[in-house]
Amino acid sequence: MSYNKYFDDARAAGRKPALAPALINQVLLDVAAEAIAQTAVILAENQKDLDLMDPKDPKYDRLKLTAARIEAIAADMISVAGLDSPLGKQLSEAQMPNGLSISKVRVPLGVVGVIYEARPNVTFDVFALCFKTGNISILKGGSDADHSNRAIISVIHKVLNKHHIDTHVATLLPAEREATAALLNAIGYVDVLIPRGSQSLIDFVRDNSKVPVIETGAGIVHTYFDLTGDLEKGAEIIANAKTRRVSVCNALDCLIIHAERLSDLPRLSHILGEKEVELFADERAYEELKKTYPGALLHKAQPEHFGTEFLSMKMAIKTVESFEAALEYIAINSSKHSEAIISEDAENIATFLNDVDAAAVYANASTAFTDGAQFGLGAEIGISTQKLHARGPMGLEELTSYKWIVKGNGQTRNP
Repeated sequence: MSYNKYFDDARAAGRKPALAPALINQVLLDVAAEAIAQTAVILAENQKDLDLMDPKDPKYDRLKLTAARIEAIAADMISVAGLDSPLGKQLSEAQMPNGLSISKVRVPLGVVGVIYEARPNVTFDVFALCFKTGNISILKGGSDADHSNRAIISVIHKVLNKHHIDTHVATLLPAEREATAALLNAIGYVDVLIPRGSQSLIDFVRDNSKVPVIETGAGIVHTYFDLTGDLEKGAEIIANAKTRRVSVCNALDCLIIHAERLSDLPRLSHILGEKEVELFADERAYEELKKTYPGALLHKAQPEHFGTEFLSMKMAIKTVESFEAALEYIAINSSKHSEAIISEDAENIATFLNDVDAAAVYANASTAFTDGAQFGLGAEIGISTQKLHARGPMGLEELTSYKWIVKGNGQTRNP
């Protein structure tokens, strides 16, 4: 099957005159309202996908939609509609000695391809952010969520048709794998690809794409409990970071604890025990926890439990002798997504925030906040763990590039 028609139509939609900001915002508000109005239909289609997946699969929670989650998605779209558009924003301006006026302004990336797994919310998020920034979106969802994605794109297209807007501004490709291969090779059609999903998906896209890729990496997340860490703060932060929603990339995977605070580990982890979190503790942490932690949930850690993204009610515990050892451990095992310190030592906090190489670094707060909406971006198209172009939650600005605008009055350049 040829996918060129999908790509041709998307590229053609991008060549049409830019839509008025007021119309863009109204479309987003209408899609949010239609999503809520069609909640029963979306959930029914989502259930078809859920019925085909093992509930124990870490992707199950990401696949699952609820009325509350659809309301939250709609709220994010409303937030995006209320944000200022970065398009046309002047980043710099200079008057040259020869009279040329040179300015740098924000413009859309163009055609944005997104490859994602069992995450139907991504369909709404990508459309909202790309539409607001004048980008065309080509979506390649996984077969695990195809019923859900088809229902969602139908909602979006219904609203676009209502406003007489070309529906090819948001294209959902067929779920088959051949469509992924075509998208990876869509040179001249697609300006950038963004993978959303497991590390294996991200690696596959990066290694095989001929189109430029922005990596949205998996989250192997650590929280370090320092020598001066506050026990009450720590217990709440750790429990929230681990259990708020275990299947997302900002969820805590490994607690690092200073050896001199091991005696506080039972109190630090009591909420985890109540929530039935399975712990894989190193030798010293295990010896401390076996006195109080539920035996069926406590295990001695093996090497493979460290540097692992669990995406479930599981967490590793690593004991370190010093603050410096914690920094070294994070540097070796981090996926550069989100890292946190719990400490009352101002110098250690400053060093941690300055030296830890991650897209988001925290002091005395849960890593659960690494999210576009929580960062005031309205929504996110992904969380980039790379350093070129974008890093961390990617919102409206991260979906733009810039161009130079040069104005003259007959100037020519001499040799």
